Amino acid sequence: MNFHGKDIKIFAANANQHVAKQISECLGLPIGKSEVSTFSDGEIAVSLYESVRGSDCFIVQSTCAPVNNNIMELLIMIDAMKRASAARITAVMPYFGYARQDRKAKARDPISAKLVADLITTAGADRVLTMDLHAPQIQGFFNIPVDHLLGAPLLASYLKEKIAGHRDEYIVVSPDLGSVTRARNFATRLGCPLAIIDKRRQRANQSEVMNIIGDVRGKRVILVDDMIDTAGTLCNGAAAIVERGGALDVMACATHAVLSGPAVERIRQSPISELVLLDTSPLTPEKTLPNCTVLPVAPLFAEAIERIYEDKPVSPMFV
Repeated sequence: MNFHGKDIKIFAANANQHVAKQISECLGLPIGKSEVSTFSDGEIAVSLYESVRGSDCFIVQSTCAPVNNNIMELLIMIDAMKRASAARITAVMPYFGYARQDRKAKARDPISAKLVADLITTAGADRVLTMDLHAPQIQGFFNIPVDHLLGAPLLASYLKEKIAGHRDEYIVVSPDLGSVTRARNFATRLGCPLAIIDKRRQRANQSEVMNIIGDVRGKRVILVDDMIDTAGTLCNGAAAIVERGGALDVMACATHAVLSGPAVERIRQSPISELVLLDTSPLTPEKTLPNCTVLPVAPLFAEAIERIYEDKPVSPMFV
């Protein structure tokens, strides 16, 4: 028996409406009746057009660009549901913004990821469901339960079919030292060897490839990262792998397609033959690439939501 709510309701703010719709279809539920708009002065307005009293409510909202607007939409919707006597509120955040500001890199830096975690908790969320935090320790910034889903199984499942029967031709490459654990686990899933790019970052959003640790000559490379922002790391790595390493081909995959600034143009001019992404952030027309494959995250989130509602463990999904 579920003691948290008499029913389950899925709501969506403006960032991930297509994902919310797919989640609701997977669960066989309608999207909750609500509206998130702005007043003439730019303030955010939230209206709930159905009762949530005693309900187990899930709000689907990535805090992608425009980051600050999307965070405020989520916070205000949580507050509205809390004041409307929802039994439990889960913030479903396929992409968690500010996740890269998880520590003090230099004196007097803020730790913005902790601030965002505090805001979500203070607004009234009882639980957070997210995917591939840039720094997994951000889970500890919350004083409420956090379910941290992995994008690797979705990406690996697609690539397994693609490289079936030719695994000895492929090698997984980590674009930097910080992504080694992720890349190693991904290589294990595919049954492929691992190589690492050792880079030195000169300034924010710029990096210089220094060395390739491992033999990629004559191989087809799969670059793995958690997110692609300006794509500098990814494209510099892909170029080095081909020009210095002698790789035959480069594919790239990532969970979060931030694709800000010059990212799209950089990828177009890079030697990357295929880019595989998840739809945790909406891909607008200007971010669409001809060699891009986008995989849906909705079935995974729908299963997690069902498990949370039924008080079943979510951990079997992490295997």
